[in-house]
Amino acid sequence: MFTYRRTYRGPVQAVILDWAGTTVDFGSFAPTAVFIRLFESQGVAITATDARSGMGLMKKDHLRTILSRPSVAEAWKVAHGSYASEADIDNLFENFVPMQIDVLKEYAEPIPGCLEAIDELRESNIKIGSTTGYIRSMMDVLAPVAKEKGYDPDCIVCPDEVPAGRPFPWMIYQNLMQLDVYPMQSVVKVGDTLADIEEGLNAGVWTVGISLTGNLIGLSREQLAELSDEEQLSAQEKAEDQLYRAGAHYVIDGIWDLSSVLKEINNRLSAGESPA
Repeated sequence: MFTYRRTYRGPVQAVILDWAGTTVDFGSFAPTAVFIRLFESQGVAITATDARSGMGLMKKDHLRTILSRPSVAEAWKVAHGSYASEADIDNLFENFVPMQIDVLKEYAEPIPGCLEAIDELRESNIKIGSTTGYIRSMMDVLAPVAKEKGYDPDCIVCPDEVPAGRPFPWMIYQNLMQLDVYPMQSVVKVGDTLADIEEGLNAGVWTVGISLTGNLIGLSREQLAELSDEEQLSAQEKAEDQLYRAGAHYVIDGIWDLSSVLKEINNRLSAGESPA
């Protein structure tokens, strides 16, 4: 007895890119700095690790993640007499938005190799979408500056434009509707956070993690250069391990390595493979 399975054997049609730590803002510093300052204004000291703990999520969900960390939860209770409530989170988010908008222009520089990678995608007729943890009012500041610097994806979808942000797949689906791309097997999601990988897996697309330039290492180019080869390798291996454990199909150093992965995915697609 034989059965037959419908398979897509065409090429990659679209790549959905994250923003901070993937295409702009080497090390993903814009949200980190603001979260630390925000909590300081509330009499609560948090670490960079605390601030990065929810990276990739919609920023209100990011706040919830930070506040769920035991050390932060206790510090909030000491400062305010009780654990943070939803009203506290609403107030924090209300204060966070203008603080984040105020600094975003400073973090719009494309990561080295980004513009060349985008050119290669366009030469291959691959459409370029994007998802983010930033809400639309933030992207309305960041995207124009990034465009002036040469980075301008075909589509930008924000978490406040869909029912829920990462790890839900709705932003990816909205991208693909706007880009007129299907099936899901022809799509690749690229990002530097665990939430990016989960978003892609939930959408049923290929996932590529970014290890060197993103949130999991969280260092600038200058800070990376100060590390010994052994220290940098150890940091990278740790980031790669986290991304693979999250389910990434591939992990690369930075967006400059994307083309080689796409070639491999195209080979797998032509053989009838799928992300699942």
